[in-house]
Amino acid sequence: MELEKAEAIIEAMLFSTGSIITVKDIMNVIELGAEDIEKIIQKMKAKYDANDSGIELVKIEDGYQLCTKKEYYDYIYPLFDNRSKPSISTAALETLSIIAYNPKITRSEIDAIRGVNSDGTIYKLLEYNLIEEAGKLDAPGRPTIYRVTPEFMKMFGLSSLDDLPELPRYKIDENEQIVIDDILPDEAQDENKENE
Repeated sequence: MELEKAEAIIEAMLFSTGSIITVKDIMNVIELGAEDIEKIIQKMKAKYDANDSGIELVKIEDGYQLCTKKEYYDYIYPLFDNRSKPSISTAALETLSIIAYNPKITRSEIDAIRGVNSDGTIYKLLEYNLIEEAGKLDAPGRPTIYRVTPEFMKMFGLSSLDDLPELPRYKIDENEQIVIDDILPDEAQDENKENE
């Protein structure tokens, strides 16, 4: 198959589904290897990034999706929904970040980290499709474990969990309090030492 025709077919697939399509899905439809499909997708990505297009090709985990660019959200949103923009509470963001940094975590572990009950927050995140059940832990009571979804990746513009910012380093003192100096970047610590 000609690569130009394959590119048009892949573009049509991405456009018509409006959802994440994996390279394996594409391979099942057109007779090309994974390497050729990746080359075509990278060429398409470069084309959308290079011109003043309103769409972009986004990598989400092991798949791709054709999306509108973030900067045009305010223009598109009114066409589809007259309700107010959905918002996520601070508690939900906190819970979501705990799950993102600790894939396959249980509700009781989330509660222990947050110090409060997270039942309502977890329910809301499940409703928003930002987290999902990832099975049961092999422990007494077989508690449910949670992980983030591809919808989370899309919402926060991540290709994989490896794209999450690195957590700061910290130390707990004898009073079980976080030692702030260890959270500061090395440059800030050096400045503090010079000022003393």
